[in-house]
Amino acid sequence: MNDSPTDQLTFEQALADLEQVIRELEDGQTGLEEALARFETGVGLLKRCYGQLTQAEQRLLLLTGVDAAGQPITQPFEHAPTAEKKPKLRTRERP
Repeated sequence: MNDSPTDQLTFEQALADLEQVIRELEDGQTGLEEALARFETGVGLLKRCYGQLTQAEQRLLLLTGVDAAGQPITQPFEHAPTAEKKPKLRTRERP
């Protein structure tokens, strides 16, 4: 397994770093090589965030009721991936 710096980040840290990368790229003040490097970093951070969300989702349990002893009855959470939805295209508003 490849140990990258993003492997040790919490979800919140990875998300904050990803937001910073996005701001830098949207600013447009970065040269081409640096922009490509930041983009690659952003992709790694995004994968990290998605991986952590997937792990969290797998840990969720769906509460289905309460037994006679008052203990919760649970079953594994099953959810269809949201990536199946067609993403909205981002367009810039014209002045």
